[in-house]
Amino acid sequence: MVYVAGIIGFLAGFILGQLLLIRWLKDRSRKDLLTDKSLHYRYGIFNWLLSILCCYLSVKFYLIMIAG
Repeated sequence: MVYVAGIIGFLAGFILGQLLLIRWLKDRSRKDLLTDKSLHYRYGIFNWLLSILCCYLSVKFYLIMIAG
């Protein structure tokens, strides 16, 4: 069951990251988004880190709820 909590947390973090990126990058042109490699790394890593953080927090929350 811990795996389910982790997967749900990871997916929720990924979706949250995508929603934040849509909001932050709405003023950028399509050409700029496709050609600027610094955007790929900076915002791509942000999305992965947010997904991992949400996965970690959901597993911790699940374990606290089971132990409590």
